[in-house]
Amino acid sequence: MDSIDKLLAQLETEYKEVQPQQQQSKSATAKSFISSSPKSAFLIDNLLAEVKADFAQEDAAIELKKQQELEQERIRQEQLKAKQLEALKMRAKEWLAKIDPLSSEGLWFERFAESYPSKLEAAIEYLISNE
Repeated sequence: MDSIDKLLAQLETEYKEVQPQQQQSKSATAKSFISSSPKSAFLIDNLLAEVKADFAQEDAAIELKKQQELEQERIRQEQLKAKQLEALKMRAKEWLAKIDPLSSEGLWFERFAESYPSKLEAAIEYLISNE
């Protein structure tokens, strides 16, 4: 929006520079120009409104693109977490298959797993805490 303000200021300056030059011309020319001056001001206002609308539309498109990129990144992160969790589940299953339930570690794990809904979840938590 800063560039729109600069453009508006530039057009306003140019418009103000044109007015003093026109006042120095002959009165007949000045009268005809004064009668057409509101038209040119109206055209300039319309042009400025179009430029503002174009910039606003461009800003909206950029914002939409940013939102889409953020959503894609979020989805990618979720997929990555799901892959990591799946790999961790596989490791936990392998670990559970290898553990001797009558060993000291196996007996400790049985007590540890009592506070979890499943042994797999307990094994996952155990492996995460030991990483």
